[in-house]
Amino acid sequence: MDYGQKPKGVLTFHKYEKEFRTGFEEHLYEGAFHSKTIENKVNIHFTISPEHSDLFNAIMESKVQQLENKFKVKFDISFSYQKPSTDMVAVDLNNDLFREPDGSLVFRPGGHGALIENLNDLDADIIFIKNIDNVVPDRLKDVTIEYKKALAGVLLSFQQMIFDYIEVLTKEGNNDEILFEIEHFIREELCYQIEGDNKKDKDTMLEILNRPLRVCGMVKNEGEPGGGPFWVKHQEDTTDLQIVESSQIDTNNHEQISILKSSTHFNPVDLVCATKDYKGNKFNLLNYRDSNTGFISKKSKDGRDLKAQELPGLWNGAMANWNTIFVEVPIITFNPVKTVNDLLREEHQ
Repeated sequence: MDYGQKPKGVLTFHKYEKEFRTGFEEHLYEGAFHSKTIENKVNIHFTISPEHSDLFNAIMESKVQQLENKFKVKFDISFSYQKPSTDMVAVDLNNDLFREPDGSLVFRPGGHGALIENLNDLDADIIFIKNIDNVVPDRLKDVTIEYKKALAGVLLSFQQMIFDYIEVLTKEGNNDEILFEIEHFIREELCYQIEGDNKKDKDTMLEILNRPLRVCGMVKNEGEPGGGPFWVKHQEDTTDLQIVESSQIDTNNHEQISILKSSTHFNPVDLVCATKDYKGNKFNLLNYRDSNTGFISKKSKDGRDLKAQELPGLWNGAMANWNTIFVEVPIITFNPVKTVNDLLREEHQ
């Protein structure tokens, strides 16, 4: 089957009475239930590697028409690739440039944080983000779909409040009462804390409110590897909500390790995003990254060790300056397939 050389999205995940489905197909089924527009259109976008595009296109050609007839919808499926311009030059363990035998430089992909460029190219009012391997068979889809809609409802509710407050702040003559209400919303609902006297400054509040917005589904921590929701204090005396990966934790800092071990929730990468401002204009998402939160990873090539810089992660550093809402979702909505043995779990039967 050559599964070791294929992307997870085209691997057969689930067996049904009359068919077998890949992870790619399960996303089409799921999208038909929670992302259908008034015009019965379902927009789904995948970021894939260029060398695997033929595999995905083959599934599309064989299955999409059948699914459109079944669900009475029209799928608009698009693909994008991680941009070569986000690749990073590699170095050896002495920080000298890593070269091929012919002397040419070796470049490495910039990590999943590079996909903020792909997200920035999308034009939509609401964007759901999910890993391609996090799917379930039909018997368990109802909960996932229900909470997808719930997360989108939370997003739209907060977005409307933010837009209303921005409209107020852009007008002349606001009284202290409404300014106190907006400051309370920023502090208690958006969980954005500002030290000092600037917290009630109109320009400061406008700057905080007029940013991309995301609602993140979080599951209770059951020992899965990865990041989670934390308070993060910044150098400019502000504190807000962030998704922090374990690789960002200082393992020599006992206080940080204690906080990590006692964390109650985990990030399953279940995001709903709003990337337009109150006037309907797209934000330039590249302006809302924290470039100080990149990674240095150790890899090897042709038996030689190398170090590669990765860009700020998509859901942490690349979205560091977004407004963030955390919502607890059931653990059944998180069913990753990291190894083939994960497909033996009850949730994938």
